[in-house]
Amino acid sequence: MKKLFFIFILLITFVGCTEKRANNDKPTITVTLEPLRYFTSAIAGDKFDVVSMVPEGTSPETYDPTPQQLVSLGKSIAYLRIGYIGFEQVWMDKLEENNPKLKVFNTSEGVELIGEEKDAHEHSHEGHNHAGGVDPHIWNSTTNAAIISRNIYNALCELSPKDKEYFTARLDSMNNLFKDVNVEIKGLLENSDSTFLIYHPALSYYAKEYGLKQISMEDGGKEPTPNSLKRLIDSSKADKPHVIFIQKEFDTRNAEIIAKELKLNIVIINPLSYNWVKEMLEPAKALKHNE
Repeated sequence: MKKLFFIFILLITFVGCTEKRANNDKPTITVTLEPLRYFTSAIAGDKFDVVSMVPEGTSPETYDPTPQQLVSLGKSIAYLRIGYIGFEQVWMDKLEENNPKLKVFNTSEGVELIGEEKDAHEHSHEGHNHAGGVDPHIWNSTTNAAIISRNIYNALCELSPKDKEYFTARLDSMNNLFKDVNVEIKGLLENSDSTFLIYHPALSYYAKEYGLKQISMEDGGKEPTPNSLKRLIDSSKADKPHVIFIQKEFDTRNAEIIAKELKLNIVIINPLSYNWVKEMLEPAKALKHNE
């Protein structure tokens, strides 16, 4: 009986979504992450509604969509994926299977991917395993943002060819924005630290783009052990970092231990935020030396 009641509720929800679509001529596109929603909304303008599957403040590595989201996906005409994030590896086949008419576009096409390091705690995404050994945080780079946006543009033009000129103008504006953000970041980093610590290594592409060294606390995607913390502290002293970045999704206790030992400033970042520009500037501002 409970199962039938649940199915009934889902059917009511689906009908409600269908009726809403009937009263709203604007088609819906679903994306995986809030940063991807930012890019897509900026280029789509008022031609599409854009919704994301993984809410801000939750981990895209472990998030499971709600029944409401699974049903609501039925009204989307397309799904734009970021490429290699954990949510997509677990759910993408199921989402396509349950929505056979859904057009799926991979916005990571053309991005130069970073492989995960297998040893030490340096540079990219060491020890934190993702599909194919690929670091999935591709959006944290102005170069990649331009590539992702071009892929979004191509998808939108395929979905609505009559609006190509409109999308082109908006893509041009985004490319100008990326150039401006890149110039501002480079200016901030002219007198800055070149090394930073981070709990979850989400800034690998950022570090690569600006010649920075990222040192990750995570050990095999898990909480660091006391021994690994000691090794990390000892190995980091030579680089003389001043900042450790943490995300609100993660426990701060170990970061506080390292920060106290190395006299680091703890800086909270949110690379999963819709406010992509702000989050791109924050690391550079934190690394900049005070005059």
